[in-house]
Amino acid sequence: MTQEIRLFGAIAVRPAVLALIYQFEKATGFTVAVKWELNPVVKKQIEAGGSFDLVITNPNLIEDLTALGKVKAGSEVAFGRIAMGVAAKAGGRLLDIGSVEAFKHVLKSARSIAYASEGSSGGYFSGLLERLGIADEVKPKLVAISGGQTAPAVGRGEAELGVVPVTSIIAAAPEVMLVGRFPAELQSYIDFAIGISADSTDAEAARQLSEFLTSTAVDDTLAAKGVERRHREGATPKGASP
Repeated sequence: MTQEIRLFGAIAVRPAVLALIYQFEKATGFTVAVKWELNPVVKKQIEAGGSFDLVITNPNLIEDLTALGKVKAGSEVAFGRIAMGVAAKAGGRLLDIGSVEAFKHVLKSARSIAYASEGSSGGYFSGLLERLGIADEVKPKLVAISGGQTAPAVGRGEAELGVVPVTSIIAAAPEVMLVGRFPAELQSYIDFAIGISADSTDAEAARQLSEFLTSTAVDDTLAAKGVERRHREGATPKGASP
């Protein structure tokens, strides 16, 4: 009988992980059943007794789930980080967001800006507008989008621009294009880690999937989908917490 591994992950990593699942299944003979939710929902559902073998979410949430006995102690490994970016409908004019001032100008000039009303990225962006001193000017233009659909909403014309993790923008092509990543001074990386369920039906199979997803062999595939690996020789620059 083919072993099924239940993978529960954050929506932001979905495009990158789905690109790897077929490779893993072909190499091992396992099947991987996947489920995706926003980070806070992942934690909430596991806390409520949701079953899984492997989870990919923010490191602090993995730590919380470990403390609750939901994730096996010592199983946490770093997966990668995702930068924040700006999305626009494909075919639109090129925009310059390479500096803080250029970034502010683009936001103030936009007719409407979609953002994630739940999860990590939307909270960070709201706070960033306050820090930049443009909240009063920009917030009336904001369009709240739920369920991880911010980039597709831009493709459908529901907003001129979108601010969202770059993985979601790349995945929404060809209808949506990546204008660019936030300027370095404003960038906030969203970190992700992997944990194995304390009640996994096959901890060994889950461990194999975890090792595959964190192996150097898949680094290039993940980079093409917008996931940056932690620098293997050092620490990751500090990122935003959800």
